[in-house]
Amino acid sequence: MDLSWLVGRSKTTFHHHPTTIDLPLKAQKDPGAPTKGTTTSLASLCASATPPCNLNPLLFNGHLQTMYTVIKSQAVPVNYRRHVFDSIDSHYPGTFAVDFAVENAAEEEDKTLHPRTTYYSDKEWQGIASEDDAPMLIALHGLSGGSHELYLRHVLAPLVNGQDCVTGEVNRTKWKACVINARGCANSKITSPVLFNARATWDIRQIVKWCRKTFPNRPLFGVGFSLGGNILTNVRSTAQMICIHSIIVILTSWQYVGEEGEKCELKAVVVCSNPWNLEAGSLALQRTWLGKEVYSKAMAKGLKGLYEQYVVH
Repeated sequence: MDLSWLVGRSKTTFHHHPTTIDLPLKAQKDPGAPTKGTTTSLASLCASATPPCNLNPLLFNGHLQTMYTVIKSQAVPVNYRRHVFDSIDSHYPGTFAVDFAVENAAEEEDKTLHPRTTYYSDKEWQGIASEDDAPMLIALHGLSGGSHELYLRHVLAPLVNGQDCVTGEVNRTKWKACVINARGCANSKITSPVLFNARATWDIRQIVKWCRKTFPNRPLFGVGFSLGGNILTNVRSTAQMICIHSIIVILTSWQYVGEEGEKCELKAVVVCSNPWNLEAGSLALQRTWLGKEVYSKAMAKGLKGLYEQYVVH
């Protein structure tokens, strides 16, 4: 019997094709590290880069962990500046809000937005373009969520602060990041004739192209959670994937995770807890008391709020 959960150690399993692609390794400063010119498989790279999963032994399953995030408020130091984009897609007109992670919090909070979030001033926005080569992450949240969500901020915080995910030391390259809020979410106004859905790829397509033009030297990456992961992925059969529990790592090799195909500018994406088959997922929720009476009602409550906002406006 495996009793490792008593000390909070959770198993990590990997699921992948028997043969994943080989990746070239760069030269390492560590004398014992592989030298330039050698390669490693995608499977080996993911396994070596995944830190141990040490959980609170009292939170030994996903249900308890999810509930804990609701009852326990946690301050995660991620600050945002928001810009509202006009959609350039004539089939899906309207506006949508994108929150960009910034280093310093605003002196005054905007009461119309979530904490640690304010709008860009016109002057700030005009100077946002950059020639730097920092890696940039484009994030999509889950159903009726937003950039304020705890799970999303926990992912962004170590990246934008340059922290080592295991030791917490600030010694890594600082990432840039932005979160695309689904229309109507995160206190954004609904100005569209249609709400977001699992095929709502038009806003991320616009932002990826905008980022490539505005930050020409930044390598672009994507991350999606739950429904956001579903929006982000429409995987071509040639894409390379590895599954770490409910996390899918997809190496795009210039092949789009979605409808862009080889034109995609994202180098790679990670999707977390993706409901790959929405109909099957919905039916599964109805088969248990917890799924029907807790999860379904919580998600429906968020959607109801968006619907009421849509009707009012």
